[in-house]
Amino acid sequence: MCGRYATTRSEADLSDLFDATDVTEGLGPSWNVAPTDPVPLVRISASHDGKRVLDTARWGLVPPWATDLRGGAKMINARSETVATSPAFAPSFARRRCLVPADGWFEWIRSGKERQAFYMTPADGSALAFAGIWAPWGPEKLLTCSVLTTAARGGLARVHDRMPLILPPDRWADWLAGGGDADGLLQPMTDHELSAIDVRSVGPEVGNVRNNGPHLVQPYAEATLF
Repeated sequence: MCGRYATTRSEADLSDLFDATDVTEGLGPSWNVAPTDPVPLVRISASHDGKRVLDTARWGLVPPWATDLRGGAKMINARSETVATSPAFAPSFARRRCLVPADGWFEWIRSGKERQAFYMTPADGSALAFAGIWAPWGPEKLLTCSVLTTAARGGLARVHDRMPLILPPDRWADWLAGGGDADGLLQPMTDHELSAIDVRSVGPEVGNVRNNGPHLVQPYAEATLF
């Protein structure tokens, strides 16, 4: 799963990167995004002539038919293997796909009573785009979203058996367009592409959702991976 991640680029930088109009109204950076937090996403907006917008959504998709927001905390991820058929996720996968900008994501390895946090991020400092889906909820059409996950590959499988579905720039347009061939859309990156992802141990502070700041993603010299 992907239950914690970092997204720290400015709205101006993200707008340029994704060629999107910024409608976020001042969403700030976070090095410790947690479920139900507001997060940036890129989607196609009918009110902006079918063009891309950089918007804000609550992390944890809430289907339009849900009676309240409580279930969203458990729906931060959608499995790529079932997203096209799940009653909760399929309508969004067909018509409301988005890109979720990120710098990297966190996972934990447990050894006995101890847990070690790891941060996965591009070695060259470039941005990531997680495959996402969104849905409006309630009379005010609150935007909510989920990040798609897939089976971990290569060295990333040493940390966790799941990872976000990451989309390179040449796949952004097809993902945002809606429709299309599900199998092709849901293909993970190749092992070669994923080899550019750095896996670094980080300190325990990231385990507390109240902690934030760039120190959370700095290498933690006291721990190694296996």
